[in-house]
Amino acid sequence: MRSYLSIGLICVSLAACSDGGSGNESDLAALDAELTQGQSASGADPQVMATLNDPIMVDPQLGAKSNADAIRPAPQPYAAPVPHPGVAAGSAAPDEKLLAAPAPKPLTDASIRQSITLASLAGSRRTKAAACNGRLAYSANWANRLPAELPLHPDARVTEAGGVEGNGCSMRVASFFVAKPAALLVDWYYTRAVRAGFSAEHQADGATHVLGGGRREGLTYLVVLTDRGDGGTDIDLITGR
Repeated sequence: MRSYLSIGLICVSLAACSDGGSGNESDLAALDAELTQGQSASGADPQVMATLNDPIMVDPQLGAKSNADAIRPAPQPYAAPVPHPGVAAGSAAPDEKLLAAPAPKPLTDASIRQSITLASLAGSRRTKAAACNGRLAYSANWANRLPAELPLHPDARVTEAGGVEGNGCSMRVASFFVAKPAALLVDWYYTRAVRAGFSAEHQADGATHVLGGGRREGLTYLVVLTDRGDGGTDIDLITGR
């Protein structure tokens, strides 16, 4: 009797589970329909559609930098050409013997210290060439037309140059930088001037050295060398007659 009763209770329980499953399936179907209707409604919303259909904004400049650090093959094979034997010789050739410039005297011409342009520096000389400074024409080509006796230093990096020729004026001016100490360059230009027959007076004021002089035919020069403090020297060179 008890076994029949147990079997009956099990059947009732299974029937209840079966009914509950049907209810769950109905609930899931209803939820699915609700979600589907919601998606359709949102898809019809103009604001939502406009947002979804808007193009993605891309910055080409930033896009070009994308993956900039990635490893990629070189555009061409690497090459290591052999440099010219004298590419780094410059003025430091071992066979060049420089004359030592005399100890400097105090710089007495305040206008040289106060000059901030090549024209004003040329005007400070109070010579015939100084009267031509108002006619200076600036061009890097003038740096190649300096007198052969007082040329640019072989390691010079020209920053400005100018000159004038004709109507009683003949002058060349150049500003340049040399990555060598001022003391060495003072001796270099002193050697060039003396060996070319120029007089050479050496004056100094702090980090600024001045060499100046002339020859009998009237050619004069002025070299202003300023120690930059970083092992290099700024140089202003003026020649004229």
